[in-house]
Amino acid sequence: MSKKVLITGASGLLGRSLVRQFESNGWEVLGTAFSRATGSLRKVDLRDETSTNRLLDDFSPSIIVHSAAERRPDVVERNETETTRINVDATTTLAKYTAKHAPRTSTIYLSTDYVFDGTHPPYAPTDEPNPLNKYGISKLASERAAQRHDPSAIVLRVPVLYGRVETLAESAVTVLLDAVARVKKPAVMSDYERRYPTSVDDVAVVCRQIADKRLVGSDSVRGVYHWSGPDEMTKYDMAVEMAKLFDLPAEHVVANKEPSKGAPRPYNSQLDTSRLEELGIGQKTSFRDGILSLKENLLSKLG
Repeated sequence: MSKKVLITGASGLLGRSLVRQFESNGWEVLGTAFSRATGSLRKVDLRDETSTNRLLDDFSPSIIVHSAAERRPDVVERNETETTRINVDATTTLAKYTAKHAPRTSTIYLSTDYVFDGTHPPYAPTDEPNPLNKYGISKLASERAAQRHDPSAIVLRVPVLYGRVETLAESAVTVLLDAVARVKKPAVMSDYERRYPTSVDDVAVVCRQIADKRLVGSDSVRGVYHWSGPDEMTKYDMAVEMAKLFDLPAEHVVANKEPSKGAPRPYNSQLDTSRLEELGIGQKTSFRDGILSLKENLLSKLG
């Protein structure tokens, strides 16, 4: 079987890492994007079923890694209808395609820890979801659409991500560094919700390893899986750690012990990753090592 992967959202933080990981491991990669389709990326509007199917027929992928989504919870709260088109309807289109062409092709759908309410961690893939906000609701609906239309689809839930950025605001983790670097201005950071910052490079490795197993016909790799970084941290913890790693003062970083404003967030949605680990799949990078590996990139993005 050919090693051809189509990666949606390939211009994004995770998508770029997915492209690098698959290309460096012998896969033929077609990355798609919409508003940021530059270079070798193919511009496609995943909301347009006809043009999406035409692209899929032309490329004929053996794996689709679907990372494109509206993932900003506060934006989703304000625009539920458009979020459904991007998150749910596009996923439905891709899952229908892979089901029609099974077992030649498969879907890996990237989801979120926000499908859980954060009251009873750690969460196994079999635990019942209970999203608190419209973002989590839309991602859970997308998961169910993928599995309804393609029973062999793979759902991979991950928490907050960080990696090599084009701007610090591209990640909810690295955006904190901008406030940390403004040492003359108080930086109020949430010290309430527990998060598990995860390297996009680790997630990309997991996706590629899953794809490798599916390529050789491993029927055992299907259903829902979790992946996560190893460190429990609040945004305040992340900010203070980055200040230390970048030799910046942290006295202006103020801990806010109250729940975050805006769309409700789960308190602690820790993901149990043992199902993948039992398959010999995984790579976990500590927050410290992950940020240190990005130091040059992040410093270049500071104003």
